[in-house]
Amino acid sequence: MKKILNVILALVILALAACSPQTPTADKPAGQTGGKTGNTVAQSAKTRLVSGAPQEDIVTAAAGNNAFALDLYHKLTGQDGNLFFSPYSISLALAMTEAGAAGNTRTQMDQVMHYTLPQDRLHAAFNALSQSLASRPSQADKDQGDPFRLSIANAIWGQQDYKFLSAYLDVLAENYGAGMRLMDFKSDPEACRNEINAWVEKETEQKIKNLLPAGVLNSDTRLVLTNAIYFKASWQYAFQKEATKDSNFTNLDGKVVKAPQMQLSEKLGYYAGEGYQMVELPYVGGGLVMDILVPDAGKFSTVESGLTNEDLLAAFSQLGRNQVNLAMPKFSYEAELSLTDTLQALGMTDAFSGDADFSGMDGSRSLAIAEVIHKAFVAVDESGTEAAAATAVIMMETSALVNEPVTLTIDRPFIYVIRDVQTGAVLFMGRVVRL
Repeated sequence: MKKILNVILALVILALAACSPQTPTADKPAGQTGGKTGNTVAQSAKTRLVSGAPQEDIVTAAAGNNAFALDLYHKLTGQDGNLFFSPYSISLALAMTEAGAAGNTRTQMDQVMHYTLPQDRLHAAFNALSQSLASRPSQADKDQGDPFRLSIANAIWGQQDYKFLSAYLDVLAENYGAGMRLMDFKSDPEACRNEINAWVEKETEQKIKNLLPAGVLNSDTRLVLTNAIYFKASWQYAFQKEATKDSNFTNLDGKVVKAPQMQLSEKLGYYAGEGYQMVELPYVGGGLVMDILVPDAGKFSTVESGLTNEDLLAAFSQLGRNQVNLAMPKFSYEAELSLTDTLQALGMTDAFSGDADFSGMDGSRSLAIAEVIHKAFVAVDESGTEAAAATAVIMMETSALVNEPVTLTIDRPFIYVIRDVQTGAVLFMGRVVRL
């Protein structure tokens, strides 16, 4: 009788299921913990590892991220206007996806994303890199400027009755701290979309809203992998608001507009390269910096089109302390990108087709990537920078220094990155060609 009652109780629970997480479906039992949204999270019984990945692996993962950043930047610059994205957010979301890939699908993903480490070391390296980045706020001087914030969060959203392999859930739990929230995409994909968007909004301090647009999820959705990153820090050397004044800025098309230009005279990292200048602005604590590459007047397109990862590394290495009289514009920008076509153009084709092999996720080849969506936000003013980004990978069943003081006036298009000094990882990248 007790067994019969248990069966009836289980049927009642299943009948009440909507979009709330349920008991995990896996090839062996998985643990459950409280999720950040307050819901139950189904995941591997294993906890996140305090990564002992060697430093050379961390550097390799960061270098691969940066190489991908330049590849993606060049693919996206065919679009008009300004640009901003987080290569790190995209790399993390797709690394979680790659953990379940096999065969040619994994090979293509590794090539496009510059994942050069063996899979067993790749995810450990990303884990160590994320934990290293997470320590940056504690290294900042809490008495200088506003609190330094850098948060990185991952979450996985899977169909509640779909069988995911425990080995895959283990990789996500141990290396990305990502539990799987079990959803009912089949019955109510719109409610699921709203829940995922609410999580992204919360993790990005309301800067990234509506990451998943209406209709992007449907009854064939089986898995959504998400990453959210939020950054806010004060400049180590703040611009004085009273010094800001409207000045000319020449857009890429030659049009001259008035824009608020901030003023700063300070010893900064500076390098004069061939056809461009670079200045480095440190954030409080010095752990993260913004590097701004300003091509000479009339040379933006030439410098941009020829820019390589090696060029950036060379410039970073040659930055020297110099007295810089800097004028630069305040700006803010929001970007919304569908990366599906772009990633395929870079060579990641199988993952989006019937040839996809994500058997490491479910033991079969029935899943493929349907969409990769990215949103990013940046605001730069006299006090510092606030930036946020989020990435979603949606999977469906395949059946659906110089000695003299220099003056740099940034009155023309420029390229900029926000990077971690210790590892070199580029967290954000963009350009301003129009104000």
